[in-house]
Amino acid sequence: MKIFVFLFPQFNFSAPKEEAYFKMRSEDEQLACRMKETHLRNKDKKGRLSLLLARSGSHENVSPEKKPQAKSNHIPPDVAMKWSDSFEDLLSHSDGVEVFTRFLRTEFSEENIEFWLACEDFKTTESSTKLQTKAKQIHAIFIDKEAPKEINIDHSTKAAIEKNILQPTSSCFDAAQQKIYGLMKRDCYPRFLASDIYLTLTKRSGPPTMTRRRSRSFVFNERPEGTAAWL
Repeated sequence: MKIFVFLFPQFNFSAPKEEAYFKMRSEDEQLACRMKETHLRNKDKKGRLSLLLARSGSHENVSPEKKPQAKSNHIPPDVAMKWSDSFEDLLSHSDGVEVFTRFLRTEFSEENIEFWLACEDFKTTESSTKLQTKAKQIHAIFIDKEAPKEINIDHSTKAAIEKNILQPTSSCFDAAQQKIYGLMKRDCYPRFLASDIYLTLTKRSGPPTMTRRRSRSFVFNERPEGTAAWL
């Protein structure tokens, strides 16, 4: 069945063409419009959730092509070299975290380090009110099935978090944080050490170029007078 809507703006036939004199919408068209509006509302909701993370000090989720590259010329090569000693040394240095985050953006997996940082901040929260607020934010941004930066954790860990955040404590994200930490250390960290981003920082501290010395066996003009040339 179709619904007909007739609009007669005072029978003014000289009105601009943009004014609609006759509109016809089927039930299917109306349903499509409602679905489109629902999609836009959900998209706007996810955008607001992303802003919550940005306000808490985490890195913005921007693609590597659009996000300006951070300046890292101030990092001494010998400092960057120490990051290869262990993953712990890398994350203990603020510049190391920044450079590692920049690398993860190139792999479109920056949600891992952002979640880890959010958990580190969460564990230092003393106010019970703020603890509950941050727990809901972390869950909405990283854990929920429609989270804009959903991390890859198993179902049982996710279910435990959803239960724990009802009465959150500073340790309610520990299991998930350890899993993400292990993932970054095992998979992402070795690739980081071999990446152009890291090698660019450390190449200035490479061994000096060795100068090749000439062998006297190839010097024909340096011989005592009256002797034959060496063969």
